[in-house]
Order: sequence, then structure tokens, then C-alpha cells
Amino acid sequence: MNLGQWIGLIAIVLSLYILWQIREVLLLMFAAVVLATTLNRLAKRFQRSGMKRGLAVLLSVAIFFAVIVGFFWLIVPPFAQQFQELTYRVPQGFGRFNSWLDALRTRIPGELVPYVPDLNSLTQQAQPFVNRLLGNSFAFVSGSLEVLVKVLLVLVLTGMLLADPVAYRKVFVRLFPSFYRRRVEGILSKCEISLGGWVTGAVIAMGVVGLMSVIGLSVLGIKAALALAVLAGFLNLIPNLGPTLSVVPAMAIALLDEPWKAIAVLILYSIIQQVESNFITPVVMAHQVSLLPAVTLISQLFFVTFFGFLGLFLALPLTVVAKIWVQEVLIKDVLDEWGNHHLQETEFVISSKFPQVDDPWSTETPASDREKPVDNALPKDE
Repeated sequence: MNLGQWIGLIAIVLSLYILWQIREVLLLMFAAVVLATTLNRLAKRFQRSGMKRGLAVLLSVAIFFAVIVGFFWLIVPPFAQQFQELTYRVPQGFGRFNSWLDALRTRIPGELVPYVPDLNSLTQQAQPFVNRLLGNSFAFVSGSLEVLVKVLLVLVLTGMLLADPVAYRKVFVRLFPSFYRRRVEGILSKCEISLGGWVTGAVIAMGVVGLMSVIGLSVLGIKAALALAVLAGFLNLIPNLGPTLSVVPAMAIALLDEPWKAIAVLILYSIIQQVESNFITPVVMAHQVSLLPAVTLISQLFFVTFFGFLGLFLALPLTVVAKIWVQEVLIKDVLDEWGNHHLQETEFVISSKFPQVDDPWSTETPASDREKPVDNALPKDE
């Protein structure tokens, strides 16, 4: 390679290294873009009804904050009361279960006693995991100030983007060559439509899951049914893993009443998950976002590995945007065009090196004969 190619390679490597170092900032910026796109879509709906832009934006932001405040108002007080009760009910449950195991050992044959689990040994084995979990919890509490700063950063960026989205869009488009800027505008429009479709589908799925959860938990007589249903709907934003996380607090609260209610809650959430994954998501998301299930799971594993919990939460919108850019830029503008150009060059080389000749075994009229006029008239008598 010459000097220019070496400089280009070094510049690419340095750019990738810098992007990797600021990956968390880029992820927060993307979260602000997704939130601003959602609120801008809501503001445009208000504008269609004749409302001015400024008032529409203020109303959209007010609705967003009302939803956030309502979510924490519904979730935090019931959970604080229930988990406070769990702190002294769970040890009682463990003691009762241990007594039941001791009584079982006295009634079964001696050969089966070693196969009965020992709760004390299980507790000792689980102690490192509990210590690690508590350590992570303390780290989370100690880093709560950092989390608050990041949330404020996302909110401030969202407000700036929402105030004048066209200006920021023009700045981003001007980063590309002039001949490609119109194409980038089209790609950004597709990304905006896809993100809006994802938000619409996610809200519909959240509402349906929350409604089914509150009905089922109310029938079972579970305390804090509304709070658990709201949490289940919110965690449904995380495909595959969200429903699994939502069943843990529901089963813990159900244990406060009767053990069979915890099993009933597990069955209820399994049914809701099957309905959501087999009926709600295919019907809703098919018209909004088309992603293969394996691609969704792989993207979650990838983003949670490199970006943590925020990457898991934003895995689906990141995958939606990445899919559009890969499909439009890499496949359509590079690979397809390169294939067509390569095919044209191949056809030109073949036609120039191997000119067309008449096939002696062909039943068609040779090209040389087709070019000459054929005189079928009989000779005149002299």
C-alpha cells in the first residue's frame, strides 16, 4: 500500500477506537433521538387538528411526563408496602418449608433421604450469588446520581431535538457527499416511519398485555394487581426477557397469600406470553416492523453484552434502524449496484473476446444469412 492508503487505514482505525470509547454517549444520543421522534410524531398528530407547532410540542411533552409520573405513582407505593412485608414473610416461609422437609425425611425410606434437598446446604450454595446480587444493588444505589445525570442528559437532548428537528436533520445530511444527500434524506424518512411504527406497535402490545394481566391477577385475588399489570406491560418493551422479569415480583407477592397462587400466577403469565408472542406481536408488528425472531434475540445478546441494560432496552429500535441502513446503503446502493456493474463489465469482456459465431447445430437461420436479402424469385426466361 502507498502512503495515502496507510493514512486512510490509520484514520479508520482511530475513528473506530474513538467511537468505541464514546459508545455510551452515542447510545444516550440515540435514546434521545428515539424519544424525540416519538414525541414529534405525537405533535404532528396534534398539528393535523389545527394546533400550532409550539402548543403541540408542549402538549406532547406534558403527556410524556404525565405518563412517567403516573407510572411511578402506580408502581412505587404498592411495591414498597408489599416488599416490606416480604422481608419478614419470606424467612418465615423458608422456616416452614425446612420443617416440612424434616418431617418428610422421617416418613420416607432411608434410601431416599439423601435425595431430599437440604435447605441449609442450598442456602450456603446460594450465598455467593446473593452477595454478588447485593453488591450490584449497592453499586446501583451508589451510581444513582450517575443514572440521574444520564436521564437529564437524554431529556435535555430530546428537548433540543424536538424544538427544531429539521435543522439537526440538515446538519446530519450535510455530513455526506452532495450527490448522496437526497438519498440520505430518503433513508432518514424510512427510519422515522419505522421507529414510529415500532412505538405504535409496542404501545398496543403493552396495553393488551397490561389489560390481560390486571384481569387475570384480579381474578386470582393478587394484591397490587394494577401495579403488577403496569410493570408487566412496561417490561414487555424488552422482547423475550421482559416477560420473564415481570413474573418474579408477581410470584413473590402471590406467595404472601398462598403458595398455590404463585403457581397460578406463573401459569397466567405463561398463557399471556404465549398469546402475546403468537397472536398480538405477529398481527401488530407485521404492519409496523418486520424482524425475524432470531435477529431480535441476537441483537439483544449483542447490545446487552457491549452496552449493558440500556443496550438491552434499546436493542429493538437499534436493530430496526440498523436494518434500514444496511438494506438501503450496503445492499441496494453497494452490493446490488456493484453486481450490476460487474455483470455489465463481464458481458462486455465476453462479447469483445468471443464474438458471436453461427452455431452449426442450431435450427435457426444464421445471422449472416439473415442480414442478406433473399431472392426467391424464379429466373426469367430469356
